[in-house]
Amino acid sequence: MSDALRTADFDFDLPDGLIAQEPARPRDAARMLVVAGGGPRDAGVRDLPAMLRPGDVMVVNDTKVIPARLHARRGEARIEVMLNRSEGGGIWHALVRNARRLRAGDVIAVEGAETCTAKVLEAPEGGAVRLDFGPDPAPLAAALEQAGEVPLPPYIARPEGPRGADREDYQTIFAARPGAVAAPTASLHFTPALLDAVSAAGVARATVTLHVGAGTFLPMRAEDPRAHRLHAEWGEVTEEAASAINAARAAGGRIVAIGTTALRLLESAAAEDGTILPFRGLTDLFLLPGHRFRTADLLMTNFHLPKSTLFMLVCAFSGTDRMKAAYAHAVAQGYRFYSYGDASLLERAA
Repeated sequence: MSDALRTADFDFDLPDGLIAQEPARPRDAARMLVVAGGGPRDAGVRDLPAMLRPGDVMVVNDTKVIPARLHARRGEARIEVMLNRSEGGGIWHALVRNARRLRAGDVIAVEGAETCTAKVLEAPEGGAVRLDFGPDPAPLAAALEQAGEVPLPPYIARPEGPRGADREDYQTIFAARPGAVAAPTASLHFTPALLDAVSAAGVARATVTLHVGAGTFLPMRAEDPRAHRLHAEWGEVTEEAASAINAARAAGGRIVAIGTTALRLLESAAAEDGTILPFRGLTDLFLLPGHRFRTADLLMTNFHLPKSTLFMLVCAFSGTDRMKAAYAHAVAQGYRFYSYGDASLLERAA
């Protein structure tokens, strides 16, 4: 990596009016900026099948967003809890507002589901804490259903809280395994019709799981991005998925990662020669310019925040200068940004 890497180098101007507050309807009506070959080209998500080839394999993330934001009390103190990652046995890593009010041994009660309580296992550090909800999963499951809120990103304005439609809008067509607190947003664009068109184009599909954590929303505070640490997220690449991806590549097909979560997991599971190995566990892989990508040939992803870890990732994948030019084009052409926004299809830099 370059010794001159600075967070400020990944800044750009973004008008507030371009931050999408609602998804495109229908989902596959969104625009898509294609960054491959020469300069950026304007297209639509429905054009994706025509840009793929028979024998390619599309890798999707089947994580399912849970209503992970809970309001709780310790005595009279109100506390907001964002569940982040299950550690098993009823223990969760969580991010907490008003964490300074908590001490190890405290018990908090979830509002709206008073039979659900959790014990603080250790003093919070930087707003992060481990909570023990007990070995019986039923009270927490009921609390999430009764009182949990969809953990929308902070840039989607919902002063009165998430709307009823957000429960469906902020869930992908692939969602099957509960555990994420943020959606793998590139997948929000897919519809049954689009999937049928992709299949008709001779493109295979492999499914992996990465439970996206709340750390994806945390701002970059370090001047040198290499000083930033990602929260670990749990992921799995099954033997079946690894075999399908490797077989497609061996036959000359391309790997098309749908979303940065799929890409990060593939890179976490890859051997030095790019072979995908079965993987099950935590990853905190931070992809910065200078990383040598071994897996995906194409990446479909939404447009990301200035100075964010995900904008750095797309710069690493396609080249910083090329992505800065592409984002300038997207702003000039009025593309919609972030989770409910438009898509881009990126070619890996040579």
